[in-house]
Amino acid sequence: MSNDARRAIPKMDVLLAHPWLVEQVERWGRPVVVTAARRVLEYARLDLGDGHQLPSLDDLAQTVAKAVEALRAGRLMSVVNATGVVLHTNLGRAPLSSAARAAVEDAAGYSTVEFDLQTGQRGKRGTAVRAMLCELTGAPAALVVNNAAAAILLVLSALAKDREVVVSRGQLIEIGGEFRIPGVMEAAGVELVEVGTTNRTHLSDYRGAIGDRTAMLMVVHPSNYRIEGFTLQPPLSSLVELAREHGIPLLHDLGSGLLQGSMGDEPTLEDSLRAGVDLSVFSGDKLLGGPQAGIIVGRSDLIAQLSRHPIARAVRIDKLSLAALEATLLSHLRGSLDELPVWQALRLTPEDIRPRAEALATLFGQAARLRRGTSVVGGGSLPGEGLPSVLVDIDPAPISEAIAMARLRTADPPVIARTEKGRVVIDLRTVPPEQDQLLGEILLATLKASDNPT
Repeated sequence: MSNDARRAIPKMDVLLAHPWLVEQVERWGRPVVVTAARRVLEYARLDLGDGHQLPSLDDLAQTVAKAVEALRAGRLMSVVNATGVVLHTNLGRAPLSSAARAAVEDAAGYSTVEFDLQTGQRGKRGTAVRAMLCELTGAPAALVVNNAAAAILLVLSALAKDREVVVSRGQLIEIGGEFRIPGVMEAAGVELVEVGTTNRTHLSDYRGAIGDRTAMLMVVHPSNYRIEGFTLQPPLSSLVELAREHGIPLLHDLGSGLLQGSMGDEPTLEDSLRAGVDLSVFSGDKLLGGPQAGIIVGRSDLIAQLSRHPIARAVRIDKLSLAALEATLLSHLRGSLDELPVWQALRLTPEDIRPRAEALATLFGQAARLRRGTSVVGGGSLPGEGLPSVLVDIDPAPISEAIAMARLRTADPPVIARTEKGRVVIDLRTVPPEQDQLLGEILLATLKASDNPT
């Protein structure tokens, strides 16, 4: 009889009968667990062939369970954002309003995404959104694609391919994920002409760069950083006049999509259009408070060119985002910004937050304290500016801050917080009030469970 240790490896049905894996099968389905189990058993065979000992049945089941649970970590799921970063890029930026969520659910089945109920014929995608954008902004025309970078790519490809686009050197930003304006321009097939210096660009710099091959002037708002001190950029209106002198359009990348009003140094779409820019581009999931989208408003003839370009089809917005954007724009049209979670969070004062923070801190006794702190807008909006807040500062001892944060991330739902000087910091600005009780229960279960295995 062979003494091959690999004969001792448990069969698949034996491993799957382990209670830990029975639970995983109920949660994820048999095929997912079987795939992970096959991989673990194959690794066990290879290890035995190299002289290693056979793990116990419990060890094998635990390894399979961990492999399956890794799927949970990679799946898109809801979290409690306790960081105080309102437009948290890694957490999906703007949370949708209840009306936008309802609109998404309604559009998830068959819907009139490209169907005209009056004629019974094929309709145009985004007709209602375009009309609402024109009504809301006063722009003569509008177009929506799947994100702002796609909008810039479309504009450059359709209007400036194989020609030059003039941009201030101080505006050649990186927009996240190592995507940079020069890279987008290269992908669009345009030649970048840099003018000025990092901190100062004069109108004469733009004027001197315009030639026979110039297709466009481009102004990019550096929304995710700020240059202070000895700086200069020409007024937008002056650049508009210069562009018109030479018969070329001016593209303004606003970034965060503040439609009007005042919020720090953030430019508004109202100011952009008043200055006479030919095309303005902004995001749907930042200060607009809606889903990810790239919104282009401006001259009707240019928008028509963009709509006919092949890239417009490649970057078109999907029906679920379109439905959410319609609902978001309706809130703006009604003047009901308080319907949008982003604006609910932005408008909270320390006095609004303090009673909730006190109630949360009470759960932890002397291990918690309140202190003044700062929330941030995030999402590449208002860099260097903060929103005054009241923070709950919790000592996680006897466990470390790293273990505390890991436990919070594996809670159901996960809680994303921040740490400072060994303490867990909770900012309730970004936690909807209806989640306060749930957050308290999770924090108690994780931070006070010092006897849990780590």
